[in-house]
Amino acid sequence: MTRKVADCRKFPSETNCSLTISGEEDEVLRAASEHAVSVHGHEDSAELREQLRGMLEDEKATA
Repeated sequence: MTRKVADCRKFPSETNCSLTISGEEDEVLRAASEHAVSVHGHEDSAELREQLRGMLEDEKATA
């Protein structure tokens, strides 16, 4: 299974957030939505999770 990455540095924010989350898709989605709500003030919703899912990228393999 390909690991996924959510990287706050790719999106503008007032806090200049530098958090990067990686893992299996469901893990990353759960952590990223909790982070978006608690740190960035977003409302927890199915729409937020779908937006986040669309922003996830495949983790680049390291040798």
